[in-house]
Amino acid sequence: MANGLEAVEPLEGIVAGTSLGANAWRRLRRNRLAMVGLVVLGIIVLASLAGPPIIAHTTGYTYDSIPSDPALIRAMPPFTGPDGRFAWTHPMGTDNAGRDILARVLLGGRISLLVGITSTLVSLIIGTAFGATAGYLGGRVDEAMMRVVDVLYALPYMMIVIVLLAFFGNQSPFGQLILLFIALGSVSWLTMARIVRGQVMSLKSRDFVQAARATGVRPVRIVLRHLVPNALGPVIVYATLTVPSVMLLEAFLSFLGLGVQAPLASWGSLASDGIQNIAIFPWQLLCPGLTMAVTLFSLNFIGDGLRDALDPQARKS
Repeated sequence: MANGLEAVEPLEGIVAGTSLGANAWRRLRRNRLAMVGLVVLGIIVLASLAGPPIIAHTTGYTYDSIPSDPALIRAMPPFTGPDGRFAWTHPMGTDNAGRDILARVLLGGRISLLVGITSTLVSLIIGTAFGATAGYLGGRVDEAMMRVVDVLYALPYMMIVIVLLAFFGNQSPFGQLILLFIALGSVSWLTMARIVRGQVMSLKSRDFVQAARATGVRPVRIVLRHLVPNALGPVIVYATLTVPSVMLLEAFLSFLGLGVQAPLASWGSLASDGIQNIAIFPWQLLCPGLTMAVTLFSLNFIGDGLRDALDPQARKS
Protein backbone atom coordinates (compact mmCIF):
# COMPACT_ATOMS: atom_id res chain seq x y z
CA MET A 1 0.00 0.00 0.00
CA ALA A 2 1.08 3.60 -0.53
CA ASN A 3 1.43 4.40 3.18
CA GLY A 4 3.65 1.38 3.78
CA LEU A 5 0.99 -0.67 5.54
CA GLU A 6 0.15 -4.04 4.08
CA ALA A 7 -3.42 -5.21 3.89
CA VAL A 8 -4.16 -8.02 6.31
CA GLU A 9 -5.98 -10.94 4.77
CA PRO A 10 -8.96 -12.22 6.79
CA LEU A 11 -8.21 -15.44 8.58
CA GLU A 12 -10.02 -18.44 7.23
CA GLY A 13 -12.03 -20.78 9.43
CA ILE A 14 -13.05 -18.11 11.97
CA VAL A 15 -16.75 -18.16 12.82
CA ALA A 16 -18.43 -15.03 14.09
CA GLY A 17 -19.50 -15.30 17.73
CA THR A 18 -23.15 -15.46 18.70
CA SER A 19 -24.87 -14.24 21.82
CA LEU A 20 -26.44 -16.41 24.48
CA GLY A 21 -29.90 -15.26 23.45
CA ALA A 22 -29.27 -16.15 19.79
CA ASN A 23 -28.03 -19.62 20.75
CA ALA A 24 -31.05 -20.18 23.01
CA TRP A 25 -33.44 -19.05 20.26
CA ARG A 26 -31.78 -21.40 17.77
CA ARG A 27 -32.18 -24.34 20.14
CA LEU A 28 -35.76 -23.33 20.89
CA ARG A 29 -36.65 -23.30 17.20
CA ARG A 30 -35.45 -26.89 16.92
CA ASN A 31 -38.02 -27.94 19.52
CA ARG A 32 -41.15 -28.58 17.47
CA LEU A 33 -43.50 -28.87 20.42
CA ALA A 34 -42.28 -25.56 21.82
CA MET A 35 -42.76 -23.81 18.48
CA VAL A 36 -46.23 -25.33 18.05
CA GLY A 37 -47.08 -24.16 21.57
CA LEU A 38 -45.76 -20.68 20.78
CA VAL A 39 -47.88 -20.44 17.63
CA VAL A 40 -51.02 -21.76 19.32
CA LEU A 41 -50.57 -19.43 22.29
CA GLY A 42 -50.09 -16.49 19.94
CA ILE A 43 -53.31 -17.36 18.11
CA ILE A 44 -55.25 -17.62 21.38
CA VAL A 45 -53.88 -14.30 22.65
CA LEU A 46 -54.66 -12.51 19.38
CA ALA A 47 -58.14 -14.06 19.24
CA SER A 48 -58.84 -13.02 22.84
CA LEU A 49 -57.78 -9.44 22.15
CA ALA A 50 -59.28 -8.94 18.69
CA GLY A 51 -62.10 -11.49 18.66
CA PRO A 52 -64.75 -9.76 20.82
CA PRO A 53 -64.69 -6.48 18.83
CA ILE A 54 -64.96 -8.43 15.57
CA ILE A 55 -67.89 -10.48 16.93
CA ALA A 56 -69.56 -7.31 18.20
CA HIS A 57 -69.17 -5.67 14.78
CA THR A 58 -70.39 -8.63 12.72
CA THR A 59 -73.21 -9.96 14.92
CA GLY A 60 -74.40 -6.91 16.86
CA TYR A 61 -73.24 -8.26 20.20
CA THR A 62 -71.76 -5.92 22.77
CA TYR A 63 -68.52 -6.66 24.59
CA ASP A 64 -70.34 -8.54 27.33
CA SER A 65 -71.90 -10.79 24.66
CA ILE A 66 -75.45 -9.51 25.26
CA PRO A 67 -77.40 -8.69 22.08
CA SER A 68 -77.61 -4.94 21.68
CA ASP A 69 -80.75 -5.24 19.57
CA PRO A 70 -83.77 -6.90 21.27
CA ALA A 71 -84.78 -8.36 17.89
CA LEU A 72 -81.60 -10.41 17.91
CA ILE A 73 -82.80 -12.30 20.97
CA ARG A 74 -85.44 -14.07 18.87
CA ALA A 75 -82.88 -14.87 16.16
CA MET A 76 -80.32 -16.04 18.74
CA PRO A 77 -82.23 -18.23 21.21
CA PRO A 78 -80.69 -19.66 24.38
CA PHE A 79 -79.09 -23.10 24.44
CA THR A 80 -78.40 -23.14 20.73
CA GLY A 81 -75.98 -25.96 19.99
CA PRO A 82 -72.89 -25.52 17.81
CA ASP A 83 -74.33 -28.03 15.33
CA GLY A 84 -77.69 -26.36 14.80
CA ARG A 85 -78.92 -23.91 12.20
CA PHE A 86 -76.98 -21.10 13.92
CA ALA A 87 -73.66 -22.96 13.65
CA TRP A 88 -72.10 -20.33 11.38
CA THR A 89 -73.07 -17.43 13.66
CA HIS A 90 -72.47 -19.35 16.89
CA PRO A 91 -69.68 -21.92 16.33
CA MET A 92 -69.68 -22.72 20.07
CA GLY A 93 -73.41 -22.31 20.61
CA THR A 94 -75.20 -20.02 23.06
CA ASP A 95 -75.72 -20.18 26.80
CA ASN A 96 -78.87 -19.99 28.93
CA ALA A 97 -79.21 -16.23 28.29
CA GLY A 98 -78.71 -16.50 24.52
CA ARG A 99 -75.17 -15.13 24.73
CA ASP A 100 -72.58 -16.30 22.24
CA ILE A 101 -70.23 -18.74 24.01
CA LEU A 102 -67.35 -18.00 21.62
CA ALA A 103 -67.42 -14.32 22.57
CA ARG A 104 -67.57 -15.20 26.26
CA VAL A 105 -64.72 -17.70 25.94
CA LEU A 106 -62.55 -15.06 24.26
CA LEU A 107 -63.44 -12.50 26.92
CA GLY A 108 -62.71 -15.11 29.58
CA GLY A 109 -59.35 -15.73 27.94
CA ARG A 110 -58.44 -12.10 28.52
CA ILE A 111 -59.13 -12.38 32.24
CA SER A 112 -57.51 -15.82 32.68
CA LEU A 113 -54.34 -14.84 30.83
CA LEU A 114 -54.22 -11.51 32.68
CA VAL A 115 -54.54 -13.26 36.04
CA GLY A 116 -51.85 -15.82 35.13
CA ILE A 117 -49.33 -13.27 33.83
CA THR A 118 -49.92 -10.60 36.49
CA SER A 119 -49.83 -13.04 39.42
CA THR A 120 -46.66 -14.59 38.01
CA LEU A 121 -45.06 -11.13 37.79
CA VAL A 122 -45.99 -10.48 41.42
CA SER A 123 -44.44 -13.79 42.50
CA LEU A 124 -41.40 -13.08 40.30
CA ILE A 125 -40.75 -9.73 41.96
CA ILE A 126 -41.23 -11.02 45.50
CA GLY A 127 -39.32 -14.26 44.99
CA THR A 128 -36.40 -12.63 43.15
CA ALA A 129 -35.98 -9.90 45.77
CA PHE A 130 -36.27 -12.34 48.69
CA GLY A 131 -34.05 -15.05 47.23
CA ALA A 132 -31.35 -12.67 45.96
CA THR A 133 -31.15 -10.93 49.34
CA ALA A 134 -30.89 -14.22 51.23
CA GLY A 135 -28.34 -15.70 48.84
CA TYR A 136 -26.08 -12.66 48.76
CA LEU A 137 -26.05 -11.88 52.49
CA GLY A 138 -25.76 -15.52 53.59
CA GLY A 139 -25.00 -16.50 57.17
CA ARG A 140 -27.64 -15.97 59.83
CA VAL A 141 -29.70 -13.70 57.62
CA ASP A 142 -29.97 -16.45 55.03
CA GLU A 143 -30.87 -19.00 57.70
CA ALA A 144 -33.62 -16.80 59.14
CA MET A 145 -35.09 -15.94 55.73
CA MET A 146 -35.09 -19.54 54.57
CA ARG A 147 -36.80 -20.67 57.77
CA VAL A 148 -39.57 -18.22 56.95
CA VAL A 149 -39.88 -19.89 53.55
CA ASP A 150 -39.98 -23.34 55.20
CA VAL A 151 -42.77 -22.24 57.53
CA LEU A 152 -44.80 -20.84 54.63
CA TYR A 153 -44.19 -24.04 52.68
CA ALA A 154 -45.76 -26.02 55.51
CA LEU A 155 -48.98 -24.02 55.30
CA PRO A 156 -51.71 -25.08 52.84
CA TYR A 157 -51.44 -22.19 50.40
CA MET A 158 -54.81 -22.99 48.85
CA MET A 159 -56.48 -22.42 52.20
CA ILE A 160 -54.58 -19.16 52.61
CA VAL A 161 -55.85 -17.88 49.27
CA ILE A 162 -59.42 -18.93 50.07
CA VAL A 163 -59.27 -17.19 53.46
CA LEU A 164 -57.85 -14.01 51.90
CA LEU A 165 -60.52 -13.94 49.19
CA ALA A 166 -63.30 -14.72 51.66
CA PHE A 167 -62.13 -12.12 54.20
CA PHE A 168 -61.42 -9.28 51.77
CA GLY A 169 -63.75 -10.42 49.01
CA ASN A 170 -66.57 -7.90 49.45
CA GLN A 171 -65.22 -5.78 46.61
CA SER A 172 -66.34 -4.61 43.22
CA PRO A 173 -65.61 -7.03 40.34
CA PHE A 174 -62.44 -5.12 39.46
CA GLY A 175 -61.44 -4.88 43.13
CA GLN A 176 -61.94 -8.64 43.42
CA LEU A 177 -59.73 -9.11 40.37
CA ILE A 178 -56.91 -7.02 41.89
CA LEU A 179 -57.27 -8.94 45.15
CA LEU A 180 -56.97 -12.16 43.14
CA PHE A 181 -53.70 -10.90 41.59
CA ILE A 182 -52.25 -10.15 45.02
CA ALA A 183 -53.50 -13.34 46.69
CA LEU A 184 -52.22 -15.70 43.98
CA GLY A 185 -48.91 -13.87 43.59
CA SER A 186 -48.27 -13.77 47.33
CA VAL A 187 -48.34 -17.58 47.63
CA SER A 188 -46.50 -18.46 44.40
CA TRP A 189 -43.09 -16.93 45.14
CA LEU A 190 -41.63 -19.54 47.50
CA THR A 191 -40.09 -21.84 44.88
CA MET A 192 -38.97 -18.78 42.92
CA ALA A 193 -37.10 -17.53 45.99
CA ARG A 194 -35.33 -20.87 46.41
CA ILE A 195 -34.25 -20.92 42.76
CA VAL A 196 -32.91 -17.36 42.86
CA ARG A 197 -31.13 -17.99 46.16
CA GLY A 198 -29.32 -21.02 44.77
CA GLN A 199 -28.26 -19.15 41.63
CA VAL A 200 -27.01 -16.15 43.60
CA MET A 201 -25.04 -18.31 46.02
CA SER A 202 -23.28 -20.00 43.10
CA LEU A 203 -22.53 -16.67 41.40
CA LYS A 204 -21.44 -14.45 44.28
CA SER A 205 -18.00 -16.06 44.49
CA ARG A 206 -17.24 -15.49 40.79
CA ASP A 207 -14.46 -13.17 39.70
CA PHE A 208 -16.71 -10.46 38.29
CA VAL A 209 -18.53 -10.14 41.63
CA GLN A 210 -15.24 -10.00 43.53
CA ALA A 211 -14.00 -7.33 41.14
CA ALA A 212 -17.14 -5.28 41.70
CA ARG A 213 -16.67 -5.52 45.46
CA ALA A 214 -13.01 -4.49 45.17
CA THR A 215 -13.94 -1.37 43.22
CA GLY A 216 -16.40 -0.29 45.92
CA VAL A 217 -19.68 -1.12 44.22
CA ARG A 218 -22.55 -1.14 46.71
CA PRO A 219 -24.18 -4.49 47.53
CA VAL A 220 -27.56 -3.41 46.16
CA ARG A 221 -25.97 -2.52 42.83
CA ILE A 222 -24.05 -5.80 42.75
CA VAL A 223 -27.27 -7.75 43.28
CA LEU A 224 -29.29 -5.78 40.73
CA ARG A 225 -26.66 -5.28 38.02
CA HIS A 226 -24.49 -8.40 38.28
CA LEU A 227 -26.20 -11.26 40.12
CA VAL A 228 -29.89 -11.07 39.17
CA PRO A 229 -29.28 -10.68 35.38
CA ASN A 230 -26.98 -13.72 35.40
CA ALA A 231 -29.62 -15.78 37.24
CA LEU A 232 -32.48 -14.98 34.86
CA GLY A 233 -32.25 -18.19 32.81
CA PRO A 234 -33.80 -20.59 35.38
CA VAL A 235 -36.06 -17.80 36.63
CA ILE A 236 -37.58 -17.27 33.18
CA VAL A 237 -38.13 -21.00 32.75
CA TYR A 238 -39.85 -21.35 36.11
CA ALA A 239 -41.94 -18.22 35.49
CA THR A 240 -43.15 -19.73 32.21
CA LEU A 241 -44.19 -22.88 34.06
CA THR A 242 -45.81 -20.83 36.86
CA VAL A 243 -48.32 -19.15 34.53
CA PRO A 244 -50.33 -22.34 33.79
CA SER A 245 -50.33 -23.38 37.45
CA VAL A 246 -51.65 -19.97 38.49
CA MET A 247 -54.30 -20.11 35.77
CA LEU A 248 -55.42 -23.52 37.04
CA LEU A 249 -55.62 -22.16 40.58
CA GLU A 250 -57.66 -19.17 39.39
CA ALA A 251 -59.99 -21.48 37.45
CA PHE A 252 -60.51 -23.60 40.56
CA LEU A 253 -61.28 -20.55 42.71
CA SER A 254 -63.65 -19.13 40.07
CA PHE A 255 -65.31 -22.53 39.81
CA LEU A 256 -65.98 -22.32 43.56
CA GLY A 257 -67.32 -18.77 43.19
CA LEU A 258 -64.38 -17.11 44.99
CA GLY A 259 -62.49 -15.83 41.95
CA VAL A 260 -63.61 -13.63 39.09
CA GLN A 261 -67.06 -12.17 39.69
CA ALA A 262 -69.78 -11.13 37.20
CA PRO A 263 -69.99 -9.21 34.93
CA LEU A 264 -66.37 -10.26 34.35
CA ALA A 265 -65.80 -13.84 33.25
CA SER A 266 -62.87 -16.22 33.15
CA TRP A 267 -62.55 -19.77 31.89
CA GLY A 268 -63.11 -21.02 35.41
CA SER A 269 -66.31 -19.04 35.94
CA LEU A 270 -67.59 -20.11 32.51
CA ALA A 271 -66.95 -23.74 33.44
CA SER A 272 -68.82 -23.15 36.69
CA ASP A 273 -71.81 -21.87 34.71
CA GLY A 274 -71.59 -24.77 32.27
CA ILE A 275 -71.47 -27.49 34.92
CA GLN A 276 -75.07 -26.68 35.88
CA ASN A 277 -76.34 -27.85 32.47
CA ILE A 278 -73.70 -30.43 31.55
CA ALA A 279 -76.16 -33.30 31.16
CA ILE A 280 -78.26 -31.52 28.53
CA PHE A 281 -76.01 -28.78 27.10
CA PRO A 282 -72.43 -30.07 27.48
CA TRP A 283 -70.90 -27.50 25.11
CA GLN A 284 -71.22 -24.83 27.83
CA LEU A 285 -68.56 -26.69 29.81
CA LEU A 286 -66.57 -28.30 27.01
CA CYS A 287 -65.83 -25.11 25.04
CA PRO A 288 -64.12 -23.10 27.82
CA GLY A 289 -62.59 -26.27 29.26
CA LEU A 290 -60.99 -27.35 25.98
CA THR A 291 -59.78 -23.82 25.24
CA MET A 292 -58.12 -23.64 28.63
CA ALA A 293 -56.60 -27.11 28.21
CA VAL A 294 -55.06 -26.15 24.84
CA THR A 295 -53.64 -22.95 26.37
CA LEU A 296 -52.12 -24.80 29.32
CA PHE A 297 -50.59 -27.43 27.04
CA SER A 298 -49.05 -24.65 24.93
CA LEU A 299 -47.59 -22.89 27.97
CA ASN A 300 -46.13 -26.15 29.30
CA PHE A 301 -44.56 -26.94 25.91
CA ILE A 302 -43.03 -23.45 25.80
CA GLY A 303 -41.70 -23.83 29.34
CA ASP A 304 -40.13 -27.21 28.55
CA GLY A 305 -38.58 -25.78 25.39
CA LEU A 306 -37.12 -22.81 27.27
CA ARG A 307 -35.72 -25.14 29.91
CA ASP A 308 -33.90 -27.16 27.25
CA ALA A 309 -32.79 -24.05 25.36
CA LEU A 310 -31.30 -22.39 28.45
CA ASP A 311 -29.77 -25.58 29.87
CA PRO A 312 -26.02 -25.08 30.42
CA GLN A 313 -25.32 -28.62 29.24
CA ALA A 314 -27.13 -27.89 25.99
CA ARG A 315 -24.98 -24.79 25.53
CA LYS A 316 -21.81 -26.85 25.72
CA SER A 317 -23.06 -29.26 23.08
